[in-house]
Amino acid sequence: MNGLELIKKAFSLQPVERIPWVPFVGVHGGFLTGVDATTYLKSSEEIVKGISKSVEEYNPDGIPVVFDLQVEAEVLGCELRWSETGPPAVVSHPLVEGGKLSDLKIPGPDDGRIAVCLEATRQLREKYPELALYGLITGPFTLALHLLGTDIFMKLFEDPEEVNEVMEFCTAAGLKMAEYYMDAGCDVIALVDPMTSQIDPETFETFVTPFVSRIFEFVREQGKLSSFFVCGHAQQNIEAMCNCRPDNVSIDENIPLDFVKEITLKKGISFGGNLKLTVILLMGNPDDCREHALECLDLGGKTGFILAPGCDLPRETPSENLKAVTGLVHDPYQQDVVRTLEKKESSLEVFNMKDYGQADKVIVDVITLDSESCAPCQYMVEAVKRVAPHFEGVVEWREHAIKKMEAVSFMSSLMVKNIPTICIDGKIAFVSKIPPERELVAAIQKRINEKLKLKIKSKRSEIILIGEEAGQCNELKDRVNRALTELGKEAEVKILSGREKLAAFGATQSPAIVAVNYKLKAEGTLPSADVIREWLKEL
Repeated sequence: MNGLELIKKAFSLQPVERIPWVPFVGVHGGFLTGVDATTYLKSSEEIVKGISKSVEEYNPDGIPVVFDLQVEAEVLGCELRWSETGPPAVVSHPLVEGGKLSDLKIPGPDDGRIAVCLEATRQLREKYPELALYGLITGPFTLALHLLGTDIFMKLFEDPEEVNEVMEFCTAAGLKMAEYYMDAGCDVIALVDPMTSQIDPETFETFVTPFVSRIFEFVREQGKLSSFFVCGHAQQNIEAMCNCRPDNVSIDENIPLDFVKEITLKKGISFGGNLKLTVILLMGNPDDCREHALECLDLGGKTGFILAPGCDLPRETPSENLKAVTGLVHDPYQQDVVRTLEKKESSLEVFNMKDYGQADKVIVDVITLDSESCAPCQYMVEAVKRVAPHFEGVVEWREHAIKKMEAVSFMSSLMVKNIPTICIDGKIAFVSKIPPERELVAAIQKRINEKLKLKIKSKRSEIILIGEEAGQCNELKDRVNRALTELGKEAEVKILSGREKLAAFGATQSPAIVAVNYKLKAEGTLPSADVIREWLKEL
């Protein structure tokens, strides 16, 4: 049985001898062929090369042609910020920047990069007739958000008629994109709507269900298969997604696989997921990948389950990790071997965060997959960036993209389970929800008031490390930086070397540490000598 037949069988909930494997190869295809993400996504030739190499390396049953949720938005006038390592990000929103919905036209098959995607599809269809090709279209709600920006969340309540008009247009665009991909040879139309993770089930049923249901019905009428992709903490909307009647629901690691399995199978819908993108596929080793893939295979079972990553693969995902998954999927004996192996304990380093948030400034941490490639992450980071100037000098914000192990450790240390998440001074504040500006401002201000009562007084600190020789303090510096990270504090770390430097600070052995704390004692006044004398006694 070839890959396409296996996918069709799984989608129809017939038991399969082997669970189908669909790696969501996006710009990772360019990594395999040695081109950057921008070059890759602008060239049908490069896309065909990348997908062909992926088919050769990973022996998939199905594969997406292109994974880029900005293709339609770009044609409709959204400006993009391009990246060498991931898909572009939308940085302008026409309908809140003077544009009118009546000025927008439904994208045609020859417009912008749509033509690139369709040409790649036609070539891949001819080259791989037995492979299930996925055509990915941007879901209407996510496309509407690209056009309206985060104003859409306010308009859901203040101007629902406008939102419905925009959703109607985006649905018409989605229907056309589905038609173009099916005509070019795609077997599965995957509607990718990650921003639906930001709304509750009632809002979903009002503003999403009536529109996406039409797209899934259209695909069904054409004799093709459909999938509803979502990422983020969308657990509350899984049943609502099933009620839209797709053939498949595909989720990421934010949602437990057994939870999705129970709901989808009751609804007569197949399901897919949810290999961990960063901790396992990107930063793990082949053994980690085999162990985790087996967990997914055993949990998903052989009825209605498709093994896949939680979203599109990070560009530099090691190919040996994906080959390890491929080998496991195709080899029952290897599965039995992995089952018998003792599971490794997690080696993830956890920071001591009990004193985090004691620095003078309020620290806003945004835990993301990567704001350059994940739409919900991008808009959450933008929400923080937008309010930060209100608190200039008082608030510092940081993004922690978990494509790096340090950020994964930080996320785990704060006990964050879902992404994207906003933490304020180490406390979880907004989980997989882009907060309205007034709510975010209020949450930050509340923390400022709690922490500093009326006003922050600046302090400046230094840590001076002294060694007899240059390089003697390198390990000590690493420990100091870790301690600063765990406290959320800032201090300038200086390294001095030489016997004379030790002596100057009264030290006789190295390495030595000197902690210096500068405190503001007076501002705009002339203190008396008596007052100054009392300050000197503190030194």
